[in-house]
Amino acid sequence: MPMHITHRGVNRAAVFFDDLDRRSYLRLLSQSLRRHEAGLHAYVLMDNHVHLLVTASVAGAISHAMRNATQCYVQWFNLRHRRSGTLWDGRFKSCLVDSDAYLLSVIRYIELNPVRAGMVARPWDFAWSSVHAHLGLRSDARLTAHPCFTAIHGDTASRAAWYRRWLMEPLSAEDLASIRRHTRQQRALGSSGFQAMIARTLNCSVICRERGRPRHAST
Repeated sequence: MPMHITHRGVNRAAVFFDDLDRRSYLRLLSQSLRRHEAGLHAYVLMDNHVHLLVTASVAGAISHAMRNATQCYVQWFNLRHRRSGTLWDGRFKSCLVDSDAYLLSVIRYIELNPVRAGMVARPWDFAWSSVHAHLGLRSDARLTAHPCFTAIHGDTASRAAWYRRWLMEPLSAEDLASIRRHTRQQRALGSSGFQAMIARTLNCSVICRERGRPRHAST
């Protein structure tokens, strides 16, 4: 089951100071995901947080892989920058993602992060993202193509051309808010049928809660 992960630096502080930090994080993440038989489908490394889309076939594999990767990265980062203490703001947040349109929307959401942050005008102008592989601009051995992405078109060039056009279409405010809300609350993002299936499987609620205190019936 695909999972959208976001992990922020403590107090929103930077978790990457330069490209060497980013390369080391990706190396450690890739090694850990392979060790736990999990696949990485999309990513973006911002200055103070990361977004990942991953899949594992074994329950708990992603949690183990992320814990191992982040712990190793903190040790490496602290040693290199002569610092101590925590780096990440606790455990990562995540939400399960339905396939088809929902998964493609999450990939687009992830790869448009640098544009929304005003860092670049076009997503492929940002170096530390999976967008280059999805647009056929360069290969990325860290990535495992998700079947929903490859199903866009059988021909690689045609698939990349379609994705480039769709990538540049505005992400609706509703989709943007929904992805953020489901990830923040760690709920299942997808159709009502998908949410019902996940709720039965996990035996817990997977629907987003409204902000504020519950409303009471009037008397």
